[in-house]
This record gives sequence, C-alpha cells and structure tokens, in this order.
Amino acid sequence: MSKITEEVEKLVTPIVDELGLELVDLEFLKEGKDWFLRVYIDNPDGNIDIDQCAQVSEKLSEELDRTDPITQNYFLEVSSPGAERPLKKENDFLQAIGQFVFIKTYEQVEGMKEFEGYLVNCNSEIAEVEIRIKTRKVTIQIERDKIAFARLAIDFSS
Repeated sequence: MSKITEEVEKLVTPIVDELGLELVDLEFLKEGKDWFLRVYIDNPDGNIDIDQCAQVSEKLSEELDRTDPITQNYFLEVSSPGAERPLKKENDFLQAIGQFVFIKTYEQVEGMKEFEGYLVNCNSEIAEVEIRIKTRKVTIQIERDKIAFARLAIDFSS
C-alpha cells in the first residue's frame, strides 16, 4: 500500500464506520495523464446505493481538503466494488466461501498461475479452491502469500 493510500485509509475509515459501511479497497493510480483516487465501499448486506457513495465522497472530500495529503491533481471516485469484488482481507475470503472466484498467483501452483472455481475453504494461510477443468473437478490449495490478486467472479458455465 502506498503512503497516499495509507493516509486516505486513515481518513476514510472513520467516515465509513460512522455510516455503518465497509471500506473494501482503495486505489491511487495514474491513467493516461490523470490521477484517480478510487474508494470502494459496501454495505454489510451488499446493497450499497448511490446516496451512500455520495455521502462518503462528500465527507472524504472535506477531509482531503482539510489535510491535503495528495499534492497532484486527481479525481475522487467513490463506488461499489461491483460484482467482481476484490478479495484482500481475511474476512473477504471467509465471506466468499461457496462463491465463484478468480485467483492469480505470483508463481505457478500445480502448473498454473490463474484459477477460477468455487472457494471451498480458507484460513489465514491457505485458500482451497475447487477448480473445474473440463468435466472433472479438482480441489487445489493455494497458499495465501502466493496470491497476487483475488476477486469474486461470474460463473458463465452454469
């Protein structure tokens, strides 16, 4: 996590907590010539709405103006994480058990670096994913420290 996202996380966490929401992810990145600060929030029941995003955006914007942790010009975007919600924290993985996921690893696990399947089980060290390969199913254990990126995915095979 960059210094900027760490600072923004300190500012936005009390805001989302006060509103009974959850901070899912933060990104500060350059796209073309423009910088974007993206804040992904959700409701514990998964029904975030545009008014809640607007509330967080307004309050966070005030805090960012007050503390001024970002020197360059940027666009602030506050939104839902969407259907392909990233899985970063241990609780994200626990809540995703039984759901279809996409996982990319830093290095090969059983000859592959990308996996799609149902998250069967997980703990702080291991994520077990049931992977469908053509007509058979296999369960692969992926060490959590080997996961470069994980997100919910849509199972188009169903």
